[in-house]
Amino acid sequence: MNCKIALPMKLFMLFCYGGGLYTIVELLFRGNSHPSMFILGGLCFILIGGINKLFPDMSLLLQMGISAVIITVLEFICGCIVNLWLLMDVWNYEEQPFNILGQVCLIFTVAWFFLSLVGIVADDFLRWKLFDEEKPKYKII
Repeated sequence: MNCKIALPMKLFMLFCYGGGLYTIVELLFRGNSHPSMFILGGLCFILIGGINKLFPDMSLLLQMGISAVIITVLEFICGCIVNLWLLMDVWNYEEQPFNILGQVCLIFTVAWFFLSLVGIVADDFLRWKLFDEEKPKYKII
């Protein structure tokens, strides 16, 4: 594609890619998903993709750590809304150790650390190939 696209359209496209990616991860892991997960995934994708746009010299490991925190915080907020307030019972981590109100838990924060690598690289690749942004370069540590 390699063309200049207005920022709102670029963000919308990245939101949709991220929402789709998040939904696929859920389908592979749990066998089902929920529309709120598409929205959550899109928002997470935009935010974690923006980390290295704001801080281009940040190490990949630090990006992954920040991404895991961002995803966990957003998952907690989403869980409080869809599970605790709206009573939709999309997920419940009460059986997991180190959980907070059954909405997030330590094991998934660790999982998001590793899975965020997929999101970071996918965002960089899409920006490079679709939007003619700079070719991705990574500093591991």
